[in-house]
Formats: sequence, C-alpha cells, structure tokens
Amino acid sequence: MIITRNWLQEFIDISKISTDDICKTLNSIGLEVDSVEKVLIAPKVVVGKVTQKEKHPDADKLNICQVDLGEEQVQIVCGAKNVDAGQYVPVATVGCNLGGGFKIKKAKLRGVESNGMICSSTEIGLPQLNDGILVLDDSIGELVLGKELNEYKLVNDEIIEIELTANKGDCLSINGVARELSAFYNIPLNEFEKNVNYNEIGIGQVLEVECDSSIDSSLIYKAVDFSDFKLPIIQKLRVGAIGKYKDENDIQNVLSYVTHCNGVILNAYAKDKADITDNLSVLHVKKDEKGFDNVYGKEQLSKIAIEHEEVVPSELNFIVEASYVNPELLAKQVFETKIKTGDVYYRSSRGSEPDVQYGIDYFTTLTSTFGALIYKGAETFIEDKEKTILDVDVNKVNAIIGQEVPKLDIERILNSLGFEVKDGANGILSVKIPLFRHDIKNIADITEEIVRIIGIDNIKSKPLAIDEVNRVNKTSNDLLKKNKLRFKAIENGFFETLTYVFSSRESLEKYNFPVVKEELDILNPIAKELNTFRSTILLNLVEACSNNFKTGTKASAFFEIGTIFNENRNESKRISFVQTGAKELEDISNSGKPSNIDFFSFAKKILNTVGKFDLEEMTEISNSFIHPYQNANVIVEGKVVGYISKLHPSVAEEYDLNDTFIAEIDFDAIANDLIKVDSYSKFQASKKDLSIIAPKSLKYKEIKDVINAINDKNIKQFNLIDIYNDENLGENESLTIRFVLQNDEKTLEEEDITKSMDGVLKALEEKLSITIR
Repeated sequence: MIITRNWLQEFIDISKISTDDICKTLNSIGLEVDSVEKVLIAPKVVVGKVTQKEKHPDADKLNICQVDLGEEQVQIVCGAKNVDAGQYVPVATVGCNLGGGFKIKKAKLRGVESNGMICSSTEIGLPQLNDGILVLDDSIGELVLGKELNEYKLVNDEIIEIELTANKGDCLSINGVARELSAFYNIPLNEFEKNVNYNEIGIGQVLEVECDSSIDSSLIYKAVDFSDFKLPIIQKLRVGAIGKYKDENDIQNVLSYVTHCNGVILNAYAKDKADITDNLSVLHVKKDEKGFDNVYGKEQLSKIAIEHEEVVPSELNFIVEASYVNPELLAKQVFETKIKTGDVYYRSSRGSEPDVQYGIDYFTTLTSTFGALIYKGAETFIEDKEKTILDVDVNKVNAIIGQEVPKLDIERILNSLGFEVKDGANGILSVKIPLFRHDIKNIADITEEIVRIIGIDNIKSKPLAIDEVNRVNKTSNDLLKKNKLRFKAIENGFFETLTYVFSSRESLEKYNFPVVKEELDILNPIAKELNTFRSTILLNLVEACSNNFKTGTKASAFFEIGTIFNENRNESKRISFVQTGAKELEDISNSGKPSNIDFFSFAKKILNTVGKFDLEEMTEISNSFIHPYQNANVIVEGKVVGYISKLHPSVAEEYDLNDTFIAEIDFDAIANDLIKVDSYSKFQASKKDLSIIAPKSLKYKEIKDVINAINDKNIKQFNLIDIYNDENLGENESLTIRFVLQNDEKTLEEEDITKSMDGVLKALEEKLSITIR
C-alpha cells in the first residue's frame, strides 16, 4: 500500500507531525513501513511558459520554443512531441544539476542555440506520465513564472510504502490509513463535503439496470458525461506514484485515484457497450454458471470484484459502478472454482470499503469538479447488512493485555476506529463491528485493536507470575511410567525405535492382524506402503530387524511404546519387543560363538523391563506371527494383557531372520506402583529342594497357586529348577522345586524348616493329590 504525505493530509491534519513520527506510529500499530522516499525537485528547475513554437529548420523532430521564465525569456530547442505554445512547463535552467552528472549548459542543437531544457516528469524525479514533457496546471499551486518547482509542496512529496497483512484490507486506501492515525493521535478525520454538478437529464432517461435478486454484491450505478473532464496533474502524479497511471486515459486514472482514496472498488462501462432497449442503455447483473456476479451488456463486461477490463475512452458517456462483495465469500468461491482472477481481486478478497454510497459520492464530487457532468439519480442495489455485536468485558480485556486500560480510553480507541460502542452495566461494552472490519470475530480481536493503538511498547513488562497447582494426572503418570519402562528396556539390551503409526494394509491382512474398517481408513496416505493405521507395532519392528540384517547386523533387539488402532479406529497404547539372533555379544566367555536367544531368556528380559507377570499357554493364536508351540499369554492380576512368542519360522524366513522372539503388552495394564522399601531379615536363609510326582497334564501354575495360598511367612521364594521323566513314571513326571526359607525374627531351626515343607506337601496332596517322590 502506497501513501504520500500530502495525499494523506487531505484526509487528516498531520501538518504538525513529522514523517519520521508517522512512520514510527504506523509500525507500532501494525502497519509496517517498508520504505520512505522523499521527492525533492532539483534547484533551478522553474515554472516556464511556452509562448511560441516553430519547427527546427534542419531537424523534423525538433522544435524551437520561446519560453517565458518571468524575469527573462529564453530559447530552448525541444524534441518532445507534445510541446505546444501556451503550456506551463518545468524548465531546467542553465547551471541546473539534475543528478547523475546531468548538468544543463548552453548548447547548439543543429546550429540553433538552446538555453535550458523543458523537462519530462521523470527527468525531475516524478513518476512517469508519458513519453513527452510534463505539462503543469494550477492543481500544484498558483503557477508563477520563474518560481522554482521545489517550492511547490504538493509535488515535493514524501512517498511511504506500507506492508499490510492479509487481514488489513481496511487499510488498502488513504482513508483507511488516515482512520488508523486518527485513532492513534486522537485527531479527527477531515469532513467530506458532497458537491456535485448535475446534468439536467435524469439517469432513468438514459440507463436501466436489470439485477437478479440472487446476487451477492452491493452495487450503485451512476451515468457520467466525461466530455469536458480533465484530470489535474497532481492527481495524475499520485496515480503514477501507485503504479496505475494510463497515458491519455483520464477516466481509468480517476477510477484508480478514487479507489485508492477511499477503498471502494469502482468500474466503468462505455454507454455504447450496453444493450439498447427503447433508446435506453440496459445492463444486466446476474450470476454465471459458477456462481459469480457478472455484468452483461451486448456481451459480458465484467466479473464483479474478480476481473475488470481497462476502460477504453473512445466513448465519453459512461456508466460508473461502485461495488462491494463479502471477501470471505469471494475467496471461498475462487478457491473452490480455481478461476482466473484479475488485479482487482487483490483488493476485493482482502476486504474493500463496503460503504459504496460514500465511494460513488466521492467520485462524482471529484469528477464534476474537473468538468464531468453527472446524471441525476442512481440505480442502487444494496441489501442492508446488520453489523455484528460483541459484548466485551473490560476486565477481561485488561486481563488479556496485562495492564489496566481505563474504560473511557477503550471506548475512545474503538470509536475512532469506526466501532460503535455503548456502555453497559458491570463493565460490559456493547461493541458494534463496522462492516469494513470483517476480520474482527471475538474479544481477542477487539483487544488486539486496543493494544495496537496504545502501542505494544507502551505495555509495561511484568515479572512472570506462576501459580503452582497439582498437575499430577493420568497423562503425567503415563509419561513417568513410559520413561521408567524406556530406561528398563535399555538396561536389558533393547534399543528404542520410533516408527509411523501407519502400516501396510496388505501386510496386516497377510499375517492375519486386524485392520481398520475401510470407511474409517486414511483418505490420502503419505506412501503406498503406509496406507492404513497400524493395529500392531510388531510388524514395524520385524521389518526394522530385517532391514538391519540386510546391512550386515545379524542380531537386533528393539522396543517401541506407541499407539495402535482397532477396526473402529479406537486408540490404545502398547509396548512391543523384538529380538533376533544371538542373545549376547561375541566374547571370550562364549568362545566367540554366542548362542541364539531362547524363549526363557527373552521372557526374562521382558520381566525385568515391565515387572512381575505370569505366563500361561495360549489357547487361541490370533495372528500368523505367533509360533504354534513356543508362545504364552502374559498374565497380570489374572488378566491376559499381551503375549510372548517365537516368531513363526515361515515368517522369519520371509524376512531373512534367524531365531526371533516377539512380545506385545498393553501399556495401561503395566503397574506403575511406587516401590516401597521393606525391612530385610538379618538372619541366615536356608534352601530346601522338594521333589514331587505330578501328572504331565498338570500345569505348574496350579502348583504355584497352591503353594502361594499357604501364605507361609518363612517361604521367601520358590522356583522350579528341574523336570525329570522316565519310563517308570509313565504319565507322571518329577518336578524339583527349590525353596528359600528365612524368618524375620530368628534363625530357623530344622524343625521350623520341616514344618514349612510338611505344610507344602499337605496342601499339594489335599488340593492336587501330589505326593513326594
């Protein structure tokens, strides 16, 4: 967004404020200043008047001009096509330095003396308006012959370029920026006075607009006769400064000028492009097949707020249109349809000025001042839109800011920004949002406006106040448990992995793992191999082992704590393990030939990681990874919470793996109890082996449960250490159980040990009919 100091002065009195201060203010209120350029015409460039022009005798493209400089008349040879007698022009006199080593001297051009140079706009540092000389008029001030142009304040301006964020469409106009400065400096905006020179003919005698009721645009149409219209030079220079100037097209230039002034989007259609019905020019406004508002005459003339054609001034009677479309609606339509947009879309999609009546009044006042005639009346299609109202708690605003801002200051700031504020009870303000602020949605947005105008640098810093509260909950406990399990797994030789929560549907189905229902699955997978949510972590871990094997790593041990999904895409957390190959590193103790991992060694590592659990034989195998004979359910407090198994040999072969063991356990089922320290006995412990005869069909778990049920405090520990079979035993087998006995208060006597062993034998005989070998 480009503004100039003198242009801004027409909307707000900034005569007592320096440009540096204005730039600092713009930066502080969120309108970042990108650059500032000071335009100062060089000394000895003066106002001159061409009194006489004649062709150069020896050059067809040169003219000999007599130029009045007030105190003297000089002869200047000029090659510009547009130079003519009677023109007021900028003249660089002899001795003038135009910069870049370009100094004006007396010269002879094709034998004719020339004393000075009639300048174009660019030669004196102004925006380019044409390929010829600059013709001055009194819009820059009273033209006094011989007066230096650097004394004319309007042309010696300061150009400020502002970088606007996408939500600040309300500042895409001089009026919008002036409104922001008005709020900051508490200076009122200059009043706009409507003063139009009307044609004697009413608009209804020349124009009819047929507008569908379904359109989304707010529209006003005026008929204008531009026959005697001429845009002054100061307006042309300003249009040139914003990069919109079109040579010999004052109608397009004034449309650009007024749009930049007040933010209302203007367009114009030559009267002869409209339909003709009963000597009336007829425009049709209706939606196209994609839902955009379009203007039609003899052909399609524009797509409102999307793409406007440049005005061609071959006709001098025009129909001028002021329009507004809700930017959110517009942007959504463009995104969905992917249609091509023009330059006008930049302004309309960010939010143009919705007060189209203000825009058309400004336009007709300006153009009629410079010779245009306005037909009386207008064709208007504006639907009244209710402004959004927010109830704003002053205390909450101050809590967000972190500083006390008086309620009166809040009201003043909001009112100056165009909000309508009513004071309610209990510190509540009823704030009506102006239509040009479509970005304001809630109290946070209101607070941001207040902070912008106060200035972020004026918000006093305060030390951070922390109110400590009890933050212990399931999430924090799970994090502590997860970290504890990670450390334990690493201690037992496992390396942690982190894999995608996605997997291959084909692989899951191949190995009989459950899969997410198709209607709940991923719509746009990140890769073909990761096309569904994983229902197990083991597939990822086995693939990781296989990838390591392919790079020469013969033994791997991994674990991962992560999320899996069931068929309904409900989440749960698992800790999964895999180990393949040797159970230890090559070492002198194993002669460099370590044995492969086995079921019980793997299970012991899992036990050391997750804590106490029991194992029982699996009665149902749920997937093809599980070995049919080397498997077990993991039991915690009588519930199945996972399984341990050898990887099925056929699967191991597919992945080029040696002996491999897997485990997957429900994370939530793993205890996270605080470990309590108990006192230990100072007396000697005794060991006693007990060999019993039990049926081969009897599970050791049943024997273990009977011994635990005795609740003998002298029995500190017992383990199965040997299983013996021979022909004499038949369907039975000999089990040797080693007991560790210890008392907390005395050294056990032989009779105490015998009593405990007898109690075990008695319980086993009564419950399971087991006897001593």
